[in-house]
This record gives sequence, C-alpha cells and structure tokens, in this order.
Amino acid sequence: MLKLCLNTYAITMMLCLLTPLILLLLLLSSVPIQANDNLRVAYEWKEIDFKYASAEKRWMAIENFEFKPSNVIPFGIEVYRTRLFVTLPRWRSGVPASLAYLDLNANSTKSPVLVPYPSWVAHSMNELEPELVSPFRVRADRCGRLWVLDSRIDGVLQDTKVYGPAQLLVYDLHNDNLLRRHTFPLKQVKENSFFANLAVEDGECENTYAYAGDLGSPGLVVYSWRRDESWRIHHNYFHPDPLAGNYSIGTVEFQWDDGLYGLALSKAQSDGYATLYFHPLSSTMEFAVNTMILRNKTLATSGKIYREFKILGSRGPNAQAGASFLDQLTGVLFYALPNLNAVACWKTSNRAYTIKSQGRVYMSPVEMVFPSDVKVDDQDRLWVLSNRLQDFIYGELFPTSVNFRILTAHVKDAIENTACDIKTKPLPEIINKLGDILNTVTSPTGKTGSNSQGFVINTNWSLILAVLLFVCFSPT
Repeated sequence: MLKLCLNTYAITMMLCLLTPLILLLLLLSSVPIQANDNLRVAYEWKEIDFKYASAEKRWMAIENFEFKPSNVIPFGIEVYRTRLFVTLPRWRSGVPASLAYLDLNANSTKSPVLVPYPSWVAHSMNELEPELVSPFRVRADRCGRLWVLDSRIDGVLQDTKVYGPAQLLVYDLHNDNLLRRHTFPLKQVKENSFFANLAVEDGECENTYAYAGDLGSPGLVVYSWRRDESWRIHHNYFHPDPLAGNYSIGTVEFQWDDGLYGLALSKAQSDGYATLYFHPLSSTMEFAVNTMILRNKTLATSGKIYREFKILGSRGPNAQAGASFLDQLTGVLFYALPNLNAVACWKTSNRAYTIKSQGRVYMSPVEMVFPSDVKVDDQDRLWVLSNRLQDFIYGELFPTSVNFRILTAHVKDAIENTACDIKTKPLPEIINKLGDILNTVTSPTGKTGSNSQGFVINTNWSLILAVLLFVCFSPT
C-alpha cells in the first residue's frame, strides 16, 4: 500500500511538471494541421497518345477507329526503375493498348507518348484469347516482376464483351517476357464480379501472394505463386455502406454501390506476415486483417475467420476512399478521396483512426479531380494519378483542357506538417502515453481491463486538467 502511495505521489508530481506542456499541446491541437500541398505535376495530358512505328500507322489506326483518343483514359499507375507504367482500361472502343509506359528519363512532361507494354502484339484483339484485354491495376514487386490484374471485359461503358474470367498476368521486368498467366476459376467469379484493385505481398520471391479485390460482388481472391492456386474469401466488411453511396465531384452527382476496393499491405512482421488494410469504395470506414489468416486456404475459406477482421475507424463524412498504398519505410498509409479532390494519409503506428489522426496530403479542385491511383516507389516517392473519371463516365472530356495529371513528391515532403509527419509524434500518441501512465495508477498490477482503458481514452481532458491544476497549484 505504501509503495502504491509513493508511486502515485511521484507520478502526480511528474504530471504537475508536465501540465504546462499538456496545456500547450491541447491548445495546438485545436488548430487544424494543414499540409503544404507540395506535390508537383510531373506529367499531364489533354489526350493520351501512343508511340506508333510511324505517323502513317498512327493515322491509319485513327481512320480505322482502332484509336479514338477521346475514349482513352489512364486509370492505374506503377513505377519500376526508369519506367512509369499506366493502365488504360477499355471502357469504350478505340483503345489500341490497355497497358503502356513512359520513360522517366525523358525530358517531355507535356503529353508524353506512351509505349505499349510488353508489345503491340500483346494488345491485339483479333485473337480468340487476347493476352491483355482491360487491366485496371498493376504492381511491380521487389523480385523484378510486374503483376497485372486484367478484368478481361471490353467496353464496360459500351457494347460490353467478356473474354472470360479475370486473370493475373506476371511479367519479368528484366526482359518483359510473360512468366505466368493465372485465370481465376469460375467458382471464384460471381455474376457481377469486377476486379479493379491489387496488392502483392512479396516478402519471399518464391512464396509471393497476390490479393485481388472484387468490387462488384464483394470478395477477395488470394493467389499463391508457389502453389499456382487461388481461393476466394468472403466477409461483411467487403460490402459497401448503403449510406455512403452518394458522390458529388465538380458539377457531377451520382451514386455508386462499389464494394471492396482499396488494398494496402504493411511491411512483414517478424513472423513473416503482414497486415492488409482495406476498404470498400462506397464506405467511409477502414479495416484490417493479418495475412496469416488470408494465406491459409483451409482457414480462410472455412467461414470461421469473421472475428479476425478488425474495424479501424471512420474517415468522416463525405470521405469515401478509392485506391490506397502503404509506404513501408514510414508506415504511412496513403489513400485517395474522390469526393474531396484530395489525397490523405494515416500513420499506422497511431493507435487511433479518427478524423484528427489523419492528414491531408494534397487537395485541389483543378489538379486533383478524381484521384484514381496512389503509389509509393522503391525510392520512397509518392505518385498520384488524377483523371476526371466522373466526367469521362457521365459527361465528356474536352481535348482543349488538361484532363489527366500525374503528381509526385518525396514521401517525407508530402507528409510534412500533417498528422502523418514522422519527425514529431502527433498529439494522439502523446495523449495515449499519458493514458498509459494513468492506467498504471488505477491498476497496481500494471494490467488494464477494457473498462479502465475505455475510461482513460474517453475521459474529458478538460476535467483531467482541472484536477491537475487543482492538485499542483492549490495551497497546501
């Protein structure tokens, strides 16, 4: 008992000394933290163009309606060494190549022409089984492989033709040869399936796993490179929120009910497994699950994993999130916010996932209209693609205006002065540390039950400071 009293006295005196600092921190926390908005436009296009063998072949493609510049829109990006890859899904006719790249060492930043990947032949639609139909996402792994998630749906917005179930194509980035082609089994593809996002867990090159999100019939398909096998996982958290289906971007208002969309992987932990952060598109919530659960086919498909999925929290009103990516060096999760013309972030080391614990990286009603993809490359540079998708689908894109942009900045510059800044600990972490101290006082054994922990987190800080001020400064 005497020991507890002495500990309590010592802690109280420490808190007295810290009270001015706590007051200052709380005062600073009442001022919104603004980002520098220091992403720069690296590339921009009014319309996408391709590198043909000659000007004559380009004009022939246009005359034959094989190339309609107004129907080409970039959707996903990836960076590997000196190449920046761009997916160009076949939403409408006239897309001559649905995956291409540009050279980062080239000087042109205004409408650089794109080179079809891996070749023009791979994009030929005259074949019964085309190699590439309509990929939405690509991911380059640390083993020098490019993973391509191909929906195999031509003309989503016009004269739709399905060439078969979605597929994963894996290319060797050293020589651009096709290493493997995995078509999803029919039992893993549902009537309304639409695979538009991909994450790759490459901790071991020969034991790599790919995760493909189905937004149309919400589910997750897991693919094992070692086993050359895939399986489908179901969970309620993959489904859209019916209250988050309204979108308003610019002058365009519409409703979507898209499910599982954003997928981002943490760095592998000591046990070799990572955390998959995910969210449906039509939702303001963020979720997480350990990949140990997903990689175990027997367990993942057993229906006994419901409680293994965790709710992190909400981004707040109007904050439906699209593509996401986690920078494994800083542990910062980046995600696109189409309704807000913005890209935001959250530091995964933060205990709280709340509006206050998230940072705004960039916001612009001109340069960030529909951020479509977010990526961090192996040099820790953040890349963001904006493409005015809402106008492409529901209106029109004007060839006299800049419609597509790729913006970039080093991660440390992008998150500077936001809640994700790694140079200083954000206020919520400091408050949680103080909460741990208070918990120690209320629980002599050092253990905290759910009730006491909830008390510390939810206690009104004004009341705590009033008590501290009374204890510290009242006459003895």
